[in-house]
Amino acid sequence: MKKAAIFDLDGTVSNTIEALAYCGNKTLAEFSLSPIEQEHYKVLVGDGAYTLIERAVKEHDIDDKEFIEKVYHRYREIFAVDCLYNACPYEGIPELLDALKGKGLKTAVFSNKPHEEAIRTIDGIGLSGKFDKILGLKEGFNKKPAPDGALLIAKEFGVEPSECLYLGDTNTDMKTGKSAGMFTIGVLWGFRDRKELEENHADAIISHPSEALNYL
Repeated sequence: MKKAAIFDLDGTVSNTIEALAYCGNKTLAEFSLSPIEQEHYKVLVGDGAYTLIERAVKEHDIDDKEFIEKVYHRYREIFAVDCLYNACPYEGIPELLDALKGKGLKTAVFSNKPHEEAIRTIDGIGLSGKFDKILGLKEGFNKKPAPDGALLIAKEFGVEPSECLYLGDTNTDMKTGKSAGMFTIGVLWGFRDRKELEENHADAIISHPSEALNYL
């Protein structure tokens, strides 16, 4: 029996691709770099803000660490203002969270998004009351796919990792959940495809949030 459910944020709980692309391209423009198609951001995101910017800059054949650092710091300033640009929860997520709570499960978000922006995103899309814990990336904290955050959440909830569902849409999420010893559920409504989830050994793959209830 599962006692907790841990969710990735971008591409799993919240559709934030417009916000990520908007902030990314606004930042690139300030450095005279051409915009990147919104759809392509789906393969750039997932491993933290710095990696997103590093990948975006390298798309322009630039591999200058000092320059990437400057672009990253400006991106963080822009993202702090516009991280909610057209963001919304995916269809069925609020209902799934209510159902999980109704069955007595603890719920959490674990994201590589900077911690403050993770909290702002959950608040901004109206889900702040539906999670028992929100954990984003903090200074000195190992980002996903390191399992540290997932294990910390399980410990705080007083449950074993094997009693946790771990839901996400990328290879990073599947690696995180597997490393933590949790039951991984790959979601198909996010930023990546079934092939990526299968190749990273998702225990289950679902097309709609309600299907997660089959794995309690």
